[in-house]
Amino acid sequence: MDGPLIDFFRAARSAGLRISPAESIDAARAVRVVGWEDRETLRDTLSLVLAKTVEEKQQFEDCFALFFRRDSLRPEAETPGEAPASSPQDVAFGEGEGGGGGSALGRMLLAGDQASLAAAMEAAADEVGVRNIAVFTQVNLFARRILERMGLAALERDITAAEGTPTGARLRRGRDLLREQARDLVQQNLLLFAQGETERWRERMLAQTRLTAIDRRDQERMRILVRAMARRLAVQYGRTRRRDRRGVLDARRTLRRNMAWGGLPFLTVWKQQRIDKPRLVVLCDVSGSVAAFAQFLLLFLYAMKEALSGLRAFAFAGDLIEVSEILEREETEAAISRIMAKVGFGSSNYGNSLADFERGFMSILDSRTTVIILGDGRGNRTDPRVDILQRMANRSKQVIWLNPEPRTFWGTGDSDMLRYAPHCRVTAVCSTLQQLDRVVSDLLKNTR
Repeated sequence: MDGPLIDFFRAARSAGLRISPAESIDAARAVRVVGWEDRETLRDTLSLVLAKTVEEKQQFEDCFALFFRRDSLRPEAETPGEAPASSPQDVAFGEGEGGGGGSALGRMLLAGDQASLAAAMEAAADEVGVRNIAVFTQVNLFARRILERMGLAALERDITAAEGTPTGARLRRGRDLLREQARDLVQQNLLLFAQGETERWRERMLAQTRLTAIDRRDQERMRILVRAMARRLAVQYGRTRRRDRRGVLDARRTLRRNMAWGGLPFLTVWKQQRIDKPRLVVLCDVSGSVAAFAQFLLLFLYAMKEALSGLRAFAFAGDLIEVSEILEREETEAAISRIMAKVGFGSSNYGNSLADFERGFMSILDSRTTVIILGDGRGNRTDPRVDILQRMANRSKQVIWLNPEPRTFWGTGDSDMLRYAPHCRVTAVCSTLQQLDRVVSDLLKNTR
């Protein structure tokens, strides 16, 4: 497979295209048929093989145009009154004994040989491994290495030797232009080969950052990450799942499957255990102390409706309301804004909210229901009504409490977490997207 084609596959994957090894082989075979001469034919051929969706078609178009762009290797603009390339002064300088104009790079600059300069820069870029660039801070480093590999030291001697002459001025302008071109070439490779990895690194960092500390400029990206995580969990756990019970033979199905062999059990069938979708009741604290985290959780629950088909969602601060229909009927942003406007940002009163749930919704709990409570457990020194939480735990399958505060803060000040914890099957710190993913994934995985 040609080296440039392999590099293009790397760039396309960095841009977000999903290219399997089989598709890479098909693309290489197609390129052998159409050749590299006609750029439009090459683009259309690779697009047919590699891009599957409308979004990937656009990503492919942008990546292809950037990969084959060579605007940075542009010829030097002529200045009025400037001596033309290969002037008598340049020739005399190049032939002089010890003249720096005799260097290969100096001769190409004086001759205006842009094709040779472009080829030399591309070769130097390959030698220094510019395609391995990882972060933007390496741009100047790689640009310097490219120029050094092209012969920058010899060119500097040329400029010093021709100081004060038209030839020296041309060499100096050529050197400055080469620096710009080298930087442009490195930045182009940064966009091609490092942008995708940089974005993935940034997403990993955001997933490990406390949701309450997310910068405003990163909130939209976090929303995209939350939706993507919820879709992945919905696809993974939304369908009906079964687990083989190894060691427990299903005699009836085994005999039926082996009828062709007279009932001899050549092929065994083991009994399976059906894994049901979870029935969840979620109580989400949207008071001022956890409002930022609560908005992300509401967004997560909104996107998880496929996997959580039995979801009943409640929001509370001082009072508790059911928000299941709001999440079901309205668009994401409108639903979250409406919930926060109705009950959010106030002072939390866990005892009063638990009492509201007991009066209106305790009957929805049964032995198959999991109750998830999100909140910091700080009730502003009001009655925590631990007795109600105990009755909820007795009626339901389990109670899981997700607290955005570190464990060292539990029980300090007005925190009632240590009083609630004995009635919860699981109490976990859940302050980042990564922790939320782990807790919910474990919950769905272990549901029976």
